Amino acid sequence: MSTGLTPLILDFLEWVAAGPHPYAEVMDRWRTSCPRLTVWEDAVDQGLVTINERQDTLMVTTTAQGLRLLADSGRLMARPAAE
Repeated sequence: MSTGLTPLILDFLEWVAAGPHPYAEVMDRWRTSCPRLTVWEDAVDQGLVTINERQDTLMVTTTAQGLRLLADSGRLMARPAAE
C-alpha cells in the first residue's frame, strides 16, 4: 500500500485494533463525504478490517492482514495478556 492515504489507514487500523468497535461508532468517527478520503472504504476493500455480528450488534475488527500491516509499520499496539 503506497498511497497518500497510508498514514490515515494506519491511524484507522490502530484505532480499530484497540477495539473491537461497534459499526455505528466507526461510521460516526471515520465516515466522510470527501471522495478523496476513502479510509474506511480502502480498509474494507483491502481486507484490513471485517464486520461481524456479535450479540445483535455489528462490530468492526482488524483482520490478521490489518494487524500484519500495523506490525510491519511499527504501529501495532501491545495487547494486555488475557486473565
